[in-house]
Amino acid sequence: MTARRVLVAILGLALSACGYALVGRGTSVDPSIKKIGVPLFRDTTGKPGLDQKVTQKVIEELLKRGRFDIVQEAAGVDALVEGQLVSYHANPVGFGGGGDESRTQASRYAITLTASVRYAKPGEEEPIWENESFSFRDEYDVGDDPAAFFDREDQAIERLATSFARSLVSAMLEAF
Repeated sequence: MTARRVLVAILGLALSACGYALVGRGTSVDPSIKKIGVPLFRDTTGKPGLDQKVTQKVIEELLKRGRFDIVQEAAGVDALVEGQLVSYHANPVGFGGGGDESRTQASRYAITLTASVRYAKPGEEEPIWENESFSFRDEYDVGDDPAAFFDREDQAIERLATSFARSLVSAMLEAF
């Protein structure tokens, strides 16, 4: 009976180490990486402030992981996240009459952000993770008030930047 208890204990220990983890909490990071540099993403989209917002959200998401010191410079770091915002598009995806059946107006827009991102150790040619066309998309309703158009777009950009950063950091650190 003692051998049976030992076998059950070993089996229980083996099953408890099955590798399951909560999404967003696991990492496959080189233990030598303690300090990550995230300089301002370069912006070729022409959308004012987008580079600052996305960079800030990436920094916030890395800080949530609690394992790293994050700085906004490239010098003196163990790893570096370099990004370039390649495209930003706002395209109408829903249409309505706007009260006048002779005209059709856009009532819903989809915004898409695409970036080229490289996560690497300084001085090493091969990156830890890289994606030249990392994209994320969000949608928003225009509403009836034309004055609120830009407010709604700004809110959608905020959501988009947050989701973009969350997905990017997960992909970089969890090797999905």
